[in-house]
Amino acid sequence: MIILQNYIKQSLSILFLSIFLPLFSIASVVFLIKMATYTAVIQLSLFEMGKLFFFMLPELLFYTLPISFFIAATLALFKLSNDNEIVVLFALGIRPKVILKTLLFPALFLSIVMLFNFFVLFPHAKVLSNNFISYKKSEAKFNLSASEFGHKFGEWLLYIGKDNQNETYSDVILFNKKQNEEVIIGAKKAEIINDSGILRLKLTDGEGYSYSEEKFTQIDFETMFINDTMKTELDEYQTPMEYWLPKEPSIKTQKRLITNTLFSLFPILSLFLIASIGIVHVRHQKGKVYLFLFLSIIIYDALAVALQLVISVYAIPVMIVGWLIATYLIYKKMIVSKF
Repeated sequence: MIILQNYIKQSLSILFLSIFLPLFSIASVVFLIKMATYTAVIQLSLFEMGKLFFFMLPELLFYTLPISFFIAATLALFKLSNDNEIVVLFALGIRPKVILKTLLFPALFLSIVMLFNFFVLFPHAKVLSNNFISYKKSEAKFNLSASEFGHKFGEWLLYIGKDNQNETYSDVILFNKKQNEEVIIGAKKAEIINDSGILRLKLTDGEGYSYSEEKFTQIDFETMFINDTMKTELDEYQTPMEYWLPKEPSIKTQKRLITNTLFSLFPILSLFLIASIGIVHVRHQKGKVYLFLFLSIIIYDALAVALQLVISVYAIPVMIVGWLIATYLIYKKMIVSKF
């Protein structure tokens, strides 16, 4: 019995890798194309693109691993059927439930990994990705250049007289008009400094003037720093529980929590369906296996999305019970009654 289980698991692992790697590569290309659209707004180095891709890995694995397992497990049983090995096993008195028990542990393990992936890793990676993009967008706003028009730097109007090759600027003038006071600053040299995520304008060798109805003030300086007062909107993240169940409920987050839970359970909930599709009489059902695989994935995903729209959180128990009953009835009719 152990030899049989090892044989099935070995066949499953080989097919799983042959399906997962191409599927993961295709999904990666799609995500890379999505990442390329960001370069129209922000500048990304090769290292930064690699970092952004790393943040997307949990989402990539979440959508490719369960589908790869379902297809690989079904095709592993179909291969046994195609080689008439299934018929021999059943003739020797081995019951279909033995095959289900063999697939139970890999399916259960994968479902647990997927639950951990989306519930723990996904929020962390998503927040890091969103904050990284937001930061790069805010940084891109200050790609300054000399022109006849000014720039906005926080509360200041900024005019640049000349661009230098070493990413500095010459003949810089800043103007800030408040309710009771106007301030104008001139500097011979300026540069943008990124200080731990805070954008600062460093002014060198200049003078400033402040005037109002009551007084006029002048200062000379060698170095002056002006901080950008525009805040980058960053997502806050403490624990996975706070992300999925925030104090202020988010309909979008709740929908994703429900559907992702159901998608994570797909491998363990579909064991009866795997056996029903994979164990066949080759002469009669050979051409229908791939069609059944495609339809099963589409129907499960469509039901998961539709049910969470209609009955919200109750979609999880309804889908689990309903899918198990439906697939068991198919398994009983297609497999148990014949083998």
